[in-house]
Amino acid sequence: MAIEHYWDQALERSTAAQLNGALVPLSTELSRIPARQGEPFELRKLKGPPPSHLVARGPKQNPFLPWDPRLEVSQIGMRHVLILNKYPVQKGHMLLITREWAPQHGWLSCHDWEALLSVDQDTKGLWFFNSSPAAGASQPHRHLQFLRRSDDERSCPRQEWFQSLLKASPKKNCPLTQCCAATARAQNHESEIHYQAYLTLCEQIGLGNPKENQHPRKPYNLLLTKEWIALILRSREGNAGFSINALGFAGYLLSTETSDLAWLNRHGPEALLEGVVNTIP
Repeated sequence: MAIEHYWDQALERSTAAQLNGALVPLSTELSRIPARQGEPFELRKLKGPPPSHLVARGPKQNPFLPWDPRLEVSQIGMRHVLILNKYPVQKGHMLLITREWAPQHGWLSCHDWEALLSVDQDTKGLWFFNSSPAAGASQPHRHLQFLRRSDDERSCPRQEWFQSLLKASPKKNCPLTQCCAATARAQNHESEIHYQAYLTLCEQIGLGNPKENQHPRKPYNLLLTKEWIALILRSREGNAGFSINALGFAGYLLSTETSDLAWLNRHGPEALLEGVVNTIP
C-alpha cells in the first residue's frame, strides 16, 4: 500500500490537537435513511449543542487569517495550507485554505486546483466546496474541504447516482438532476485540465465565467471524487431545520436540535435536497 503522507500527518496532528484542545470532535449518533433508489443516506444526529459556526449570525472573526498552527497539517505550495477542521465529525477532516485572503464566493482559480491536486496525488478522497452561505459555507475565506477515502471504500453514499449522470440525459421532471452538472474526471493531475473542466461545468450550470462575471452568478456546491466532478446549483441554505452543504448531496446529513426528523422520515432525504436547489436555466 502506498504511503499517504498527508493522511499520516493529519492523524498525528489530530491526536496532538485533541489533547491540547485545538480540535473539538463532534459527538454524533449514526443512522441511515432510505433513499428513493440506491444506497441510503447517512444521518448523523448531533449530541449536545451545535458548535458556534453552525448557529452564530452576523460578523465573525476569520479563523483562517491567521490559521491555528496547532491544526496545521502541511504547507501546500506558496499559496495554500492544509489544516484540520476544528469541529470534525470524521477523524482527519481537512481544509485546504488560501494563505492570503481570497473570497469563498469568488471563482476557484487554477492555483486552487493545483494545490488540490497536489494533495490528491498523495491522499485520495472526497473533496467538496460550498460557494457561499446560501450553499452551506460557514466561513467567507476560501477553503475547500477533504474527507480521505481508502481505495476499496466508496467515496460517498450517492456515488452511483452521480455516475449515472455521466451516462444519461437529465430527467426533465427530476429537480435533482435538473440542478446538477457532472463530468468524468481526467485521470491525471494536470491543474489546467481540471480547471477548464470546472469552468465548463460552471457555464453549463449557468454560473457564467471569470472573464465576464466578477463572481459566479448563483450559489453552488462542488463535489470531486477520483471518478467525477459535479456542480449543484443552490437556491437556499436549509430546509426543514437542516443546514445543507455539499455533503448533503453526497448523501451525508447532520441533524441538530432544530432539525425536523419527523419531516425527513415522512418525505425522505431527496425531498430535503429538492427544497434547496435551483434548476439550471
